Amino acid sequence: MLPYQVMVKPVGPACNLRCAYCYYLPKHALFPNGVALMADELLAAFTEQYLRQEPAGQSSDLQVVTFGWQGGEPTLAGIPFFARALELQRRYRPEHVTVENTFQTNGILIDTEWAQFLAENNFLVGISIDGPEELHDVFRRDPTGKPSWRRVMAAFERLTEAGAQVNALVVVNSANAKHPLKVYRFLRSAGFQHIQLIPCVEKLPSGRVSPRSVSPDEWGKFLTAIFNEWLEFDVGRVFVQLFEVALGMRMGSPPALCAFARTCGRALVLEHNGDLFSCDHFVTPEHRLGNIAQTPLVEMVESEQQRRFGEAKHALLPQQCLRCEVLFWCRGECPRNRFLPTADSSPDRKLNYLCEGYRLFFRHAGPALQAMADRMLQGMPPAEAAKLSRYALPKNTPPLGRGRSRLSR
Repeated sequence: MLPYQVMVKPVGPACNLRCAYCYYLPKHALFPNGVALMADELLAAFTEQYLRQEPAGQSSDLQVVTFGWQGGEPTLAGIPFFARALELQRRYRPEHVTVENTFQTNGILIDTEWAQFLAENNFLVGISIDGPEELHDVFRRDPTGKPSWRRVMAAFERLTEAGAQVNALVVVNSANAKHPLKVYRFLRSAGFQHIQLIPCVEKLPSGRVSPRSVSPDEWGKFLTAIFNEWLEFDVGRVFVQLFEVALGMRMGSPPALCAFARTCGRALVLEHNGDLFSCDHFVTPEHRLGNIAQTPLVEMVESEQQRRFGEAKHALLPQQCLRCEVLFWCRGECPRNRFLPTADSSPDRKLNYLCEGYRLFFRHAGPALQAMADRMLQGMPPAEAAKLSRYALPKNTPPLGRGRSRLSR
């Protein structure tokens, strides 16, 4: 059995911000009786089953189990909830297993006590920050409309002072996408050494995308500009997840980013009430696998429903993707972004909205990534390999599109 990961939402979609592009806040509609803190018996049942990721009678060589705490906003659960979670992890952890905890937060409630708790217990903290103040505050505001940037940066300072490991989670949207180097250089100068870039794609009922969405052309150019800067100055010092994953793939490693995997279905979501869903981006009634209070976790993970969900990522690729020169890298990306019509007009085989952006980026960066990988496989340090691989960058990369997608705005 392949390992799997579960992202846990102890307070469901509850949040103390009202980010304009948030896709999870509307999930309140799934819980007509309201959202409450995950019950202790559900937390205990999940922890025990999750730390034993094998069917009865089968052994596992699993070495690391990662608990991913998300929301909504997980700090709303309070420190006592997570202290209890750690206690249960210690109780149920098999001897051969190492437990890791990740924690995705908007930072608003991170005071000194929170920072010390997360640092002392080795949580890897991802904090949402969309760049400098004037870009971050465009879409990330609280329920009263007040900006959040200053509070987020204060939280980052508290976390770093406490010794916590902190990643930057950057939602690339229509505002900050126009300023790639401004965003990247701000994060670098602020002290972020690990950066995740997340494209904002909001499909509307009309089939178009929201004005907040990044366009395919913007996404490709955003990645390209940052990649050039990273390759020139920061390899080995700043770790941009998408670039690191792509480099690893060229070195023979399986993609550590599910969007770039051939199939998916091994990253699930547990809601506060015990409901398990196929994926963080597919928390819908039709993707509900069951409830941990009634059905064993491993049974839901290994269900036929979840197997079909995961295999559809590759099985439903359109011919345009199967013939594409960058398929090795993107593998069709996340199915949630596949809604463009294709040449064969198949209702089930949609093209990824970000396709032109990925083609632009990987046609530009692919040769340098390959050159880096070749040198690193021969034992060369990453920074030196990067320096000698810059020659592989195209001198002139022609644009693939004419700016914004026809579905934009």
